[in-house]
Amino acid sequence: MKMQINENQETALRKMHNGCILCGGVGSGKSRTALAYYEAHHSDRELIIITTAKKRDTRDWELESVPLLLNSLIVDSWNNIKKYTDRKGCFFIFDEQRVIGYGAWTKAFLKITKQNYWILLSATPGDCWMDYLPVFIANGFYKNKTEFANLHVMYSRYTKYPSVDRYLNTGRLMKLREAILVPMKDERDTVRHDIDVLCDYDFIGYKVVQKNRVKYITGEPIKNASQLCYELRKCCNLDSSRSDAVLKIVDKHERAIIFYNFDYELDILKNLDYGEDVTIAEWNGHTHQECPKDFKWVYLVQYAAGSEGWNCISTDCIIFYSQTYSYKVLEQAKGRIDRMNTPCKDLYYYHMKCNSKIDAAIRAALKRKKNFNVNKFVNWNSN
Repeated sequence: MKMQINENQETALRKMHNGCILCGGVGSGKSRTALAYYEAHHSDRELIIITTAKKRDTRDWELESVPLLLNSLIVDSWNNIKKYTDRKGCFFIFDEQRVIGYGAWTKAFLKITKQNYWILLSATPGDCWMDYLPVFIANGFYKNKTEFANLHVMYSRYTKYPSVDRYLNTGRLMKLREAILVPMKDERDTVRHDIDVLCDYDFIGYKVVQKNRVKYITGEPIKNASQLCYELRKCCNLDSSRSDAVLKIVDKHERAIIFYNFDYELDILKNLDYGEDVTIAEWNGHTHQECPKDFKWVYLVQYAAGSEGWNCISTDCIIFYSQTYSYKVLEQAKGRIDRMNTPCKDLYYYHMKCNSKIDAAIRAALKRKKNFNVNKFVNWNSN
């Protein structure tokens, strides 16, 4: 039985090769196209798929691969990638970009790619050239990080830790990226509606935290820039106007996914009065409950734990109770309901925001498709 793919996926399939990155929007059918590539070129080899823990547990890949009638299929999470460094002659599908930096996962990835065939799938493959470094090395473009840095990286002389000031010879880098990136067109009928919901915040408390650098609730001294941003955000996220706005939105949408960052936000969201007939479930680092199947429900999802690796086509609504620092995470989170097989044409994304400086700075970074930088926002040595 042949894997069924559409015209855009077929076009991408013809361009794919060993060591490429298949780049398509969230929900565009990358997994199906990857399996079609395996079927066409490597079906005689053992198939090993490295994916997110959630996608492994929900057995999405096993369901997708049913048409291939595979005798054996290994699906495991990135947390266990080291288990497969001794495999040889297999075909690996690396699902979602996790090989950024030069840590343990990247080292295991590089060892695997030396002795196996492989492709990588990603909706957002890289924000800067350093993000592509592991894949460049795996393709043999550079021997190691040192060679890449010597040729392309100018480090800042004014920071205590290595910080890239600018990149050199970017023309070559663009050619190398073009050689490995296989873009896949994604034509769908859904229309995204991004709706900003302006909320209040504790203006006085914000000023006290900012000026005195003390914690919002306890008044204890703040030790670093990250902690200062965390406390400033508390002045915004704890305001009751956010809870009121959530309830108004849930009243309009029978089913809603709510993304949040911090545990104190979860405590607020869990204790809101959504109504007796509304089922509440959650997915985070502590609790793993599946998305409800009831007629009315609220699904509370922490960005870090659940922004990717699952999907839901039974709702048209996501509420972002607080903003994430990462543009990539935001796009992944949006994609949970924007799937090719969704019956919804109009998708509604509600962004809770306020007029505080930190909320505005995060909003500006995400609008530029950049990540919010804590250290740039806070001059820790200033008064």
